[in-house]
Amino acid sequence: MVDSAERLINLALFLARSREGVTAEECRTAGLGYTEDQDPDAFARMFERDKDVLRAAGLPIEVDRGRGTEAYRLDPSAYAAPVQLSADELAALAAAGAAMVHDPGFPLGEDLRYALAKLTAYADAPAPTVAARITDETPEEQGEAAALLATAVAARKRTRFGYTNVSGRSGAREVEPYALFLSEGRWYLVGRDTARGEMRTYAVARMTDLSTNDGRPRSPDFERPADFDVAAFVLLPFQYGEPVRTATLRFSPDAAWRAERLTANHGTLDPQGDGSMLWRVPVADERRLLRWVVENGPGIVPVDADLRRRLADGLRKVVALHAAG
Repeated sequence: MVDSAERLINLALFLARSREGVTAEECRTAGLGYTEDQDPDAFARMFERDKDVLRAAGLPIEVDRGRGTEAYRLDPSAYAAPVQLSADELAALAAAGAAMVHDPGFPLGEDLRYALAKLTAYADAPAPTVAARITDETPEEQGEAAALLATAVAARKRTRFGYTNVSGRSGAREVEPYALFLSEGRWYLVGRDTARGEMRTYAVARMTDLSTNDGRPRSPDFERPADFDVAAFVLLPFQYGEPVRTATLRFSPDAAWRAERLTANHGTLDPQGDGSMLWRVPVADERRLLRWVVENGPGIVPVDADLRRRLADGLRKVVALHAAG
């Protein structure tokens, strides 16, 4: 019996390979994981759920009604660049994917395992076993929570959890989860806070007692807005939470060429006469901002006096610790 993850991957590949579109019946009998003796109504419900999951994952399924019945196909050009990969590039891709399979902070290891199996089958590229850790905060807990949230996003089921924000205030949340994404080694959930009636972004590492509404499991609790775009909520690591200030940083003349790429269209850049660049950006977590400065320097320094002092104090502590060692 093929499990749901493998069936979904089989379906996505089958739809993508079809030029003219395939009917639901052709999908049922193509060996994708549906049983041919399945009750027609049960198959229809399963097939509709599978299409919803693929659409929620960003795969646009086209519907053609010109043959007297609905035919479906995936247009790869609508969601992926038409690139040709060499054998070495395919091997590198397989190696990177294999690292994620064994990462305790990655919640979709089994799904990725099936995708790698398809990749190596079609490309004859070996997938070595490589262990990696991409999160720096409780990767096992984040991975487990992210897996539960990914299921809630696909099924459109409300979630509840305790949450501690960057200011240290804790409280209960009920959220309609719209999307889950990974940034700087941390998982984040984007959704509508039902009590506040507002869109919010939550760091998974700050959640406790996570649960999903298990009432009417096959019926969604909400509909995601048609114009929702998760890219609008992907911020720099120090911007998650309520902004506490607007900070100003200076890129030196030698580092100014990196400013546009590093700032990623967040805040405003102001070129200076000496070739340097001033960057004004909203900040929610000043400690993470200073960490970002260290990670992306040299040539980037805060203009604000208090941030410069805190940065210097932190660097002196690091030097002292290394000197003592």
